[in-house]
Amino acid sequence: MSIDCKATVAIGDVSRGGLTRGDHRACDHDLGLHEKYIPCGIVEEDSAQLRITFGSSFKTSDFIVDVLEAWWAALDEAEQVAMAKLQIKMDNGPESSGKRTQFLQRMVAFCDGIRQPIHLLYYPPYHSKYNPIERCWGLLEWHWNGTKLVHVETMLEWAKSMTWKGMSPLVELSRKGYQKGVALSKRAMQAVEARLARHPELPKWDILILPVAT
Repeated sequence: MSIDCKATVAIGDVSRGGLTRGDHRACDHDLGLHEKYIPCGIVEEDSAQLRITFGSSFKTSDFIVDVLEAWWAALDEAEQVAMAKLQIKMDNGPESSGKRTQFLQRMVAFCDGIRQPIHLLYYPPYHSKYNPIERCWGLLEWHWNGTKLVHVETMLEWAKSMTWKGMSPLVELSRKGYQKGVALSKRAMQAVEARLARHPELPKWDILILPVAT
């Protein structure tokens, strides 16, 4: 599977990509608009199912892992059992990098909760275009290009009406608030680091987490 967040979407009377559908005029920048949403997407490479969650708070480690946990909870039991290991491809961004303490702590807890190994694979700098979710974002931008997303409902309905490999995405809205800058102390991180199996040659880009033995 592939996971990543898209650029923040501003809600208001603004054009997208310099174009506007119909004869209506629109601003070419946001003019200080305050209602904005952060899309976080997950695409399953085998099934091609795309899930998009629009967050109304901040792009944080907790937001990303909450989206991941919601994705897992939405799977039926047979799908969960069929996954012997979660392989997650992502960019090495600041909120979910292989050094982000809060993200790694949440991922270890998630691993223990689902009792499945989790393999984190990061793309190096300037290679995020190879991340499968990026192609989904490109298609979404093309799909609603020229549309004025004047209401949150407009944004959600346009996202629902796109298709990825013949399938409509599962779209959700999150109103949960998140705090920026949450980090672990060095002592707390030692316990988390002990749970991480880092690749000897690519320690920042290839991390395996195994569930605690029960």
